[in-house]
Amino acid sequence: MNLILILPTEIKPENRVQLTDQRAVHIRKVLRAEAGKSIRLGLLNGPFGTGTVQAVSEESVSLLCEWEADAPPRPAIDLLLAMPRPKVLKRLWAQFAALGLGRIYITNAEKVERFYFDTHVLQPEFYHARLIEGLQQARDTRLPEVNIVRNLTPFLRNAEFAGIGKRIIADPSGTQSILQCMESCTESSVPPRCCLAVGPEGGWTPSELDLFRESGFELFGMGSRILRTDTACIGLCCMLAEILRKGV
Repeated sequence: MNLILILPTEIKPENRVQLTDQRAVHIRKVLRAEAGKSIRLGLLNGPFGTGTVQAVSEESVSLLCEWEADAPPRPAIDLLLAMPRPKVLKRLWAQFAALGLGRIYITNAEKVERFYFDTHVLQPEFYHARLIEGLQQARDTRLPEVNIVRNLTPFLRNAEFAGIGKRIIADPSGTQSILQCMESCTESSVPPRCCLAVGPEGGWTPSELDLFRESGFELFGMGSRILRTDTACIGLCCMLAEILRKGV
C-alpha cells in the first residue's frame, strides 16, 4: 500500500479523518506511525495530500489532512474488453487501476459465454474494492469508470466514444504494429484519449472486426503468438502508456 486513499465521505470538519479498517492496520503495523508522523494520502478522484497522525490506538488512527490544490488528470487510456472468464477478470481489476485506465468497458462478444455476465465479479461492490487496491499500489487517486456492455453492436453504432481521439483493436490478423497505429498521434504535443479493444481468448469474429472498423477502430497485431486475455491486456496497456508518455 503506497498511498492511503481517503473517501470524500470520510472527511470530517477541519479535514480530520478517523480510520478503523485495514488502512489503520497498515498505518499502525507497516508504517509504524506514531503521533506527529506524516504519511502520504490521496482523496479518491481528487488531489494528493499529507496526513499528520493525531492519535493511534488498537481500534483506529486519527489524521489531520492537508490537500494539494489540483487533482491528477484522468488517465488517457480506455479499455474495451470482451468479457473474460470471471476468475481471470477477478485477477485483473486491481491491475487495471494500477496500470492507469480512465474507463473500462466490459462487453459481450460472439465468443463470450453468456453465463459469464451472471458472476458477482461484475458487481460494483466487488470490483470497487479491487480498483481501490490497485490505486493504492500505484499511488493514484483516479478511479476508473466501469461500464458493463451486454450488447456490443448498438454500443459501437451509437457513437459511445465521444472525446476519444484514437481507437485501436488488437487481433492476430492485424498486419501493422501498435506503434504504427499510434504514429499519427505521437506527433501531437497533446496525446489524445485512446481506446484499446481486446477480444476474448477465442478472438473477435470477422463480422465484429468489420463493426469495429466501421466505428473508427484501427487494427493491429502482436505477431504470431496467441496470448491469454490477462497477458494481452497488461502487455498492451503498458506498451500503449509508454508510447503516449514518450511520444514515439
